[in-house]
Amino acid sequence: MANDQNKPAGPQPVNDQQASGETPYDAAAEASLAESLGLSEEGLLDTEGGHADARDVRIAELEEQVAQLKDQALRALADAENLRRRTDREKEQWRKFASADLAKDLLNAVDNLRRALESAPADRESLDDAVKNVIVGVEMTEKEVLAAFDKHKIQRINPLGEKFDYNLHQAMFEVEDPSKAPGTVVQVLAPGYVLHDRLLRAAMVGVSKGGKPEDHERVDTTA
Repeated sequence: MANDQNKPAGPQPVNDQQASGETPYDAAAEASLAESLGLSEEGLLDTEGGHADARDVRIAELEEQVAQLKDQALRALADAENLRRRTDREKEQWRKFASADLAKDLLNAVDNLRRALESAPADRESLDDAVKNVIVGVEMTEKEVLAAFDKHKIQRINPLGEKFDYNLHQAMFEVEDPSKAPGTVVQVLAPGYVLHDRLLRAAMVGVSKGGKPEDHERVDTTA
């Protein structure tokens, strides 16, 4: 009976939103959302407000970052391509000149073979068979060495009668010879050798002096 007394008399008001289970309308939240999206009061995009300007600035920043990253990527690709080309050139140079040191060490031996042949008698008919065989063996040895040189692109320079070239020749002395043009190679003391386009050893030569002193081509005569 006590509980019945505490109940309010008559019917109680009922909230329609509570009865239907709907969430109460929050005008402040809607206004905040519209503001964050840059919408006007009518729900349209506010193109004149600060929100649009902020988005444009952000878009410009992102586009600039994309351009910078693209530039960095292109530079990295260019550096990689340059490195590849440089490596290929270095490999080619190494392949071409790998035998340079060995060839230099063999030059004196080849010179000695040539000197031995030049010192042999011109008339071999009167020579003993054993001596003939030695001379033939020396000739064959020189021929084999020169063939190996040729295989590896090592060329002999024998400039007798040619004009002196300080890039390939080393003048050891000058010779008075009016019959030759000044600067003509008239004697070859030792031939030179070239590996591809690299000089292994300059040819040691004697050069004609000839003509008047003022007509002489300057020649380096230092050994």
